[in-house]
Amino acid sequence: MNNIILIAGATGDLGGKICKHLLNKGTAVKAVVRKESDEAKVNELRNSGVEIVTADFADEAALSDACKGVSCIVSALAGLRDVIVTAQSQLLTAAIRAGVPRFIPSDFCTDFTRLETGDNRNFDLRREFQDIVDASEIKVTSIFNGAFAHVLQYNMPLLGTKNNTITYYTGKADWQIDFTTIDNTAAYTAAAALDDNSPRFLRIAGFRVSPNELAELAGRVFGKEFELSEQGSLEQFASYIQTVRSQNPEGENQLYPQWQQMQYLYSMFAAHHNALDNDRYPDIDWQPAEETLKQIKNQSPA
Repeated sequence: MNNIILIAGATGDLGGKICKHLLNKGTAVKAVVRKESDEAKVNELRNSGVEIVTADFADEAALSDACKGVSCIVSALAGLRDVIVTAQSQLLTAAIRAGVPRFIPSDFCTDFTRLETGDNRNFDLRREFQDIVDASEIKVTSIFNGAFAHVLQYNMPLLGTKNNTITYYTGKADWQIDFTTIDNTAAYTAAAALDDNSPRFLRIAGFRVSPNELAELAGRVFGKEFELSEQGSLEQFASYIQTVRSQNPEGENQLYPQWQQMQYLYSMFAAHHNALDNDRYPDIDWQPAEETLKQIKNQSPA
């Protein structure tokens, strides 16, 4: 059948870029949006050629109608349990009811299959949905892209552009951390959505860099010396995160509380890809680490 790809979460940055790459391939694209979705973003999608379907995710009949004739559903939804588990489960049920053969869940992150339950709250929600989707009859492909490269620009502890330090943990100075830009992830996802033979898991990284390599590269790009800053062991870091989390119960209802941001950093040092599937779709121009740092430098205030 002709490919029609349905995107959930199309008004977000990643979802919007997935739509763009699919449209550039001449693919018919539908986006399922809620009534309360940002009107300007919805109109932008519509004007670009995306067919807009408005449906309440709790309305199984309406959601199933949106899925009819679709060859693959891509979820780029972001949120907590009500989104990652509940809304995606509603979308999955609608997809199965409509006979959609393939589903790509919103697993765009570090490979959580290599982490322990409790290491990252947001990844645990994806793991919970993974159990649900794997118990269904639909064919599933998860794409693990490591960390999104743009996190480096927020002066997170890993790349400290204010104090010129590179954070690492005991024994991890040469640990390779996986990064991929949102655009590269979107391009790869668009290709996977059109690939009927895509496997259960695809692991990608636009670039891989260790703290030692990042210090050398940042020094060259920013024109100043960056020093490695050891912050103890990962075990100590995990214990500290649990303490911060226990002191911030309201964070359980927030997508990115401080302790969750710490869990993302922990995950970067706790799991990485053993092998990459970058070459499966050879037309992607992967953005390297140096170009990413140059962009960060150019966006930084003088």
